[in-house]
Amino acid sequence: MKTFILSSAATLLVSTGAIAQIAAPMSSPAIGTRMTEPAPVMAAPYVAKAGASDLYEIQSSQLAAKQAADPKVKAFAKMMVLHHTMTTKQVTAAARASGLKPLPSMLEPMQAKMIAQLQPLTGAAFDTAYVTQQKTAHAMALNLHQTYAANGDKGPLKAAASKAVPIVKQHIAKLETMGPTVTS
Repeated sequence: MKTFILSSAATLLVSTGAIAQIAAPMSSPAIGTRMTEPAPVMAAPYVAKAGASDLYEIQSSQLAAKQAADPKVKAFAKMMVLHHTMTTKQVTAAARASGLKPLPSMLEPMQAKMIAQLQPLTGAAFDTAYVTQQKTAHAMALNLHQTYAANGDKGPLKAAASKAVPIVKQHIAKLETMGPTVTS
């Protein structure tokens, strides 16, 4: 089981290079050179990534409502569905206000694989895998929203990203109280 969870987390981190491209940190300037502003982060990729992230959170949490054993995991999952439905609506409205026509959210291949990994699990095995996946997914979502909030190219979307940051941080703090494994 540990190998499965570690493999899932590692695969997620490696396969989401697109998020790294969107949210790549600025490298240190050479001595004696002037720092330039980072290039703006484009709206359309941000909207697609944010939508995929929320969709993963909603779908995985709907599974948790049915398959988790720990009441804390079930309560967290209920909160995820509520909060990520809200952030999806906020980002979609901001995208429209920015002149974009957002497409329906779609899972990225790795997110679909993670959902598939959760589907056969139940009880404590599900709880452990779900919490592990949530920690990884939320770290990535935080990076995505913080980067767009700081460097995005559309004002309404920057505001939506800024509003998402404290929500994601709240989720991360809650996940940390659950520890690496969850027990009833």
